[in-house]
Amino acid sequence: MTGNTQILRILIQHPRLDAAAAPAFRDEMAGTFANRPERVLLDLGQVEFIDSTGLGVLVSLMKQMGPGGRIAVVGANAAVRRLFQITRLDTLFVICDTEEQADATLG
Repeated sequence: MTGNTQILRILIQHPRLDAAAAPAFRDEMAGTFANRPERVLLDLGQVEFIDSTGLGVLVSLMKQMGPGGRIAVVGANAAVRRLFQITRLDTLFVICDTEEQADATLG
């Protein structure tokens, strides 16, 4: 993980980002987002399931970044991608197929 001027890379190692796991994930990220990173690459490759609580934590992280903060999501499986689309959070988060695409998008 890196600071404000670079892309902060975060690998979520929870297979489920749901009501049971989301509070622990939020606590893990508290210190990381205290520095208000501007660009974050969020790797969801190990996340098999996410629910509204997990999405709420991701939105909360985005809000902590402040104006101009951007999060690119990579590695999301089809079900997770669909949830981002259904909730229209794909308009808030940049959903990318590869890390290279995310790097280019976050520039």
